[in-house]
Amino acid sequence: MKDAKDEAEFGRRLAEFDGKLPRDRWMLGGNWDHDRAFNGVLPTAATIDKFVKNRPVFLRRYDGHMAVVNTAALKLADVTAETKDPPGGVIERLADGKTPSGVLKDNAMDLVDQLVPEPGDDEITEAVRASMLAAAAVGVTSVQDMEGSSPATRRKLMRVLQQLARRGESTCRVDVRWPIGGQKELSDLGVEGNFGGDFVRVGGVKGFMDGSLGSSTAKMFDPYVIDNKTSGVYVTEPPLMRELVTRADKAGLSVAVHAIGDEANSRLLDLFADAVKANGPRDRRFRIEHAQHLRVVDYGRFKALNVIASMQPYHVADDGRWAVGRIGATRCGSSYAFKSLSDAGAKLAFGSDWPVAPLDPFVGLDAAVTRRTLDGKNPAGWFPEQRITVAQAVEAYTLGSAYAAHQEADRGTLSVGKLADFVVLSQDIFAAKEIGDTKATLTVVGGKVVFERK
Repeated sequence: MKDAKDEAEFGRRLAEFDGKLPRDRWMLGGNWDHDRAFNGVLPTAATIDKFVKNRPVFLRRYDGHMAVVNTAALKLADVTAETKDPPGGVIERLADGKTPSGVLKDNAMDLVDQLVPEPGDDEITEAVRASMLAAAAVGVTSVQDMEGSSPATRRKLMRVLQQLARRGESTCRVDVRWPIGGQKELSDLGVEGNFGGDFVRVGGVKGFMDGSLGSSTAKMFDPYVIDNKTSGVYVTEPPLMRELVTRADKAGLSVAVHAIGDEANSRLLDLFADAVKANGPRDRRFRIEHAQHLRVVDYGRFKALNVIASMQPYHVADDGRWAVGRIGATRCGSSYAFKSLSDAGAKLAFGSDWPVAPLDPFVGLDAAVTRRTLDGKNPAGWFPEQRITVAQAVEAYTLGSAYAAHQEADRGTLSVGKLADFVVLSQDIFAAKEIGDTKATLTVVGGKVVFERK
């Protein structure tokens, strides 16, 4: 739905899917983009009701930090004008300032999401197989899965991954990250970071500091330009995050935390420093997932604290269409700071953030090197001073990501003694004019061909 050009197309797709879906099912998914389909205006429950009203609908924005639901879903969840915003979440209201509009941001999504039926084993197996095929087709041999399902679904997922690995049917290596709030499940069993084998590992835990820029919930020091009444939200308040990070780190787990806004990133760096003081020195490799909007004074702190900037370059190409309208040009000038962070000595680890962004690493490589935006309005690059070289971007996608997962000993470079995971490409990306056009022609995992383009 992200590419729906307007409300009419958005609605047509909803109606078509509604006709194919069994009557007892929720309509889920979405990945909508209000900057494209609705001219920057958020949809409402009434918008969805025009096309689907006889079943509950729960559709996430493509960044995963906001959802729109229809009236049927609001009624099931008993979300009314009297319902208060939950901590770390926002219930958007209509013009009267009371009536829920149908848009739920960050933790407010749980009010409805908790009612969605859990998937069964067969559905999970089908999804895992499809995901592994999708990864192989774009030359991805290892993934780090920031798992966010319920505990019941996560247990089923772990069984499925192990069964596929035992049967020799895995075509992609998976490093699963537990939600940081569920850390006790791991530490009670004595699990530490990088527990498991070559195909399935439990790498550690992942938390959320704030929301996203697209949903105007990334926590900024100053108010948003688009809405000066907000500066974003903390999905997890800093005192609680300090406790969660320190506890997980003490248990020997690798810790990754999502932070997008400049205040969220700055405060998270403080919390990482606190955990180091509390637990003493070791090779922990704290990670900030996204690290998108930073103050210049914070660049050097990544190196000083050995915090990895785990970033997704495609967001530059995507967010660059509208980011200035959200937070202004000055703050955008120090955002998605690949070159400045690299120059400051930070370790970069690049990835996709799929399904928020495409799984294809080559469109991400192109974004890191050119910083061209999807709307074609920045052919020389959006804030081009932050462009990096192809070699730097490749290293961040390979060795940098392996290092971030404590896996550089067996992957990340083509070296004797490492896992036989490699990809044959359709062109030389170091000489290509359009890196984003590159295709994987052969993908090999553990010496076994898992994809071949005919």
